[in-house]
Amino acid sequence: MANKQELIQKALKLEYFLISYNVIEAIASVLLGFAAGSIALIGFGFDSVIEVTAGSILVWRLSHKGNKEEEKKKEKIALKVVGLTFFALALYVSYESIKMLVLQEKPEYTHWGMLIAVLSILIMPALGFMKLSIGEKIGSKALKADAKETLFCAYLSVTLLLGLGLNTLWGWWWADPVAALVMVFFLLKEGREALYEARF
Repeated sequence: MANKQELIQKALKLEYFLISYNVIEAIASVLLGFAAGSIALIGFGFDSVIEVTAGSILVWRLSHKGNKEEEKKKEKIALKVVGLTFFALALYVSYESIKMLVLQEKPEYTHWGMLIAVLSILIMPALGFMKLSIGEKIGSKALKADAKETLFCAYLSVTLLLGLGLNTLWGWWWADPVAALVMVFFLLKEGREALYEARF
């Protein structure tokens, strides 16, 4: 079994990969979103920026060593920042979903949007579960919270694809925003728990 330092190095590599992927995804989503006139794709880029923020604070947390008290302080700061990104993600999802329902906006289909969503579904769950496992082993609540956010982002990609499919097959344009709104409850719950745990 790998020792704690080896696990931390593995977690850092996962975070570096996640940040790199999300930076590319954010730039591609925004540029392609503008080119295709897809607000949904531009919004997807914003979600990637939130992931980059959470990943960056974890890199800071995992790459700085110190005594037990310093480690505890850094863990609390990282947990607090990740908790706040859950609220930012919940706000974004709520805004986009309610806007789609009020204006009755149908999911915007673009080949690029589909490709980005499929790549996220293939990549994010594996990264999320690996980070969750390492977080459990090294006792990092911040890493576990960040892992859950990565899994939520994969869920967003699934709702995007389902929304497009259900709209194409049966005209259920509301399926995507409704499914996304269900997730807001869990985002707020995880964010609240992270901020609460950061106090102790």
